[in-house]
Amino acid sequence: MTLSMNRISLSRRGFLTSACCLAAAPVFTPVTFAAMPGDNRFVTIVLRGAMDGLDLVQPYGDAGFAALRPTLALTPDTGLLDLDGHFGLNPAAAELMPLWKSRELAFVHAVSTPYRDQRSHFDGQDMLESGGDHVAEEKTGWLNRALAVIPRSDARKAIDVNTSTELILSGPNNVDVWASDSNLAPARDEMQFLARLYAGDPPFAAALAEATRADAASMMIEADGQRGEKVADVAALAANMLKGDYRIASFSISGWDTHIGQAGQFKRPTQDLAKAINTLKTTLGPEIWAKTVVLAMTEFGRTVRQNGSAGTDHGTGGCAVLAGGAINGGRILGKWPGIGDGQLLDDRDLMPTADVREIAAAMLYRQFDVGVDDLTGKIFPGLEFDKGSQFLKG
Repeated sequence: MTLSMNRISLSRRGFLTSACCLAAAPVFTPVTFAAMPGDNRFVTIVLRGAMDGLDLVQPYGDAGFAALRPTLALTPDTGLLDLDGHFGLNPAAAELMPLWKSRELAFVHAVSTPYRDQRSHFDGQDMLESGGDHVAEEKTGWLNRALAVIPRSDARKAIDVNTSTELILSGPNNVDVWASDSNLAPARDEMQFLARLYAGDPPFAAALAEATRADAASMMIEADGQRGEKVADVAALAANMLKGDYRIASFSISGWDTHIGQAGQFKRPTQDLAKAINTLKTTLGPEIWAKTVVLAMTEFGRTVRQNGSAGTDHGTGGCAVLAGGAINGGRILGKWPGIGDGQLLDDRDLMPTADVREIAAAMLYRQFDVGVDDLTGKIFPGLEFDKGSQFLKG
């Protein structure tokens, strides 16, 4: 894997010049906003483990859905939040409903990468993040390749907010990677000194507190009672960087591999996703949120039928989530293939009707004016995309 990245660590030496200063960018670089007014932002969230789109956005209006999922299927009478009379939102994602109503949220059903082989997480994530037509075809990430063709991208940065470098932003173009180095964390007395030193500077003091909270967070979060707070901390860190010099950010949310007891297991990562999106909106503020697109995507979907362990297994067609003030939401996008007899892929999976790479391409085109030739030739080899894409309409 080719890497050309700057690693941002919350260490003794780098603390004040990394996340803290970036979070306080409006204080230290006020010219940023005047220099390039109207700059758009783009955030990708990788949902690791194969998120079950049929649980997040349930087709309760399809005859037979309840029979295929006897313990997982809901209706508006049993807690499902109605979206359009046919689809409903899992109640664990209730915090997203205000965004849906304000048309800042959309869902794209029946999407996938070109991957169709063994339904391996490793291979599926490779294709999702590399943007290639085949497993291991591309050695760099599609979001990194996009940096080479985004107009004026050299003047604005991308940040990978994770504890380890992810493929999606890996490559020859400069990307900053935020991670905490627990063995180099500032000592307690040092933190107390910094807090006293900057007590008279409210913006800097707030940035210091933000960076301190984020130091304990990562997107490969272990299951514990503070998981939701850590997700919010990382989303807030990404948003604060996007308020400064950064225009592209990426992080992950794990915990979606729901083979057993899905009804209980699905709740936590779903709440994490809702919290992350809402934190991005709140932290960015109305003006920047209006220029932002968030794309949450997963390596593949899950089986239409639930298994014998009250869960679901690895599938194909999945669901992508779009959010932000820059989208025309309040809609279920994509072509719904149905789940009746003869409509399933291999008689088990939701039939894909769109390439998830087309959604990403449309957002790059919309947000950064990336040309069609670059999208199909350099960023997503093999993708069919043009200005008539359904994801550019509305």
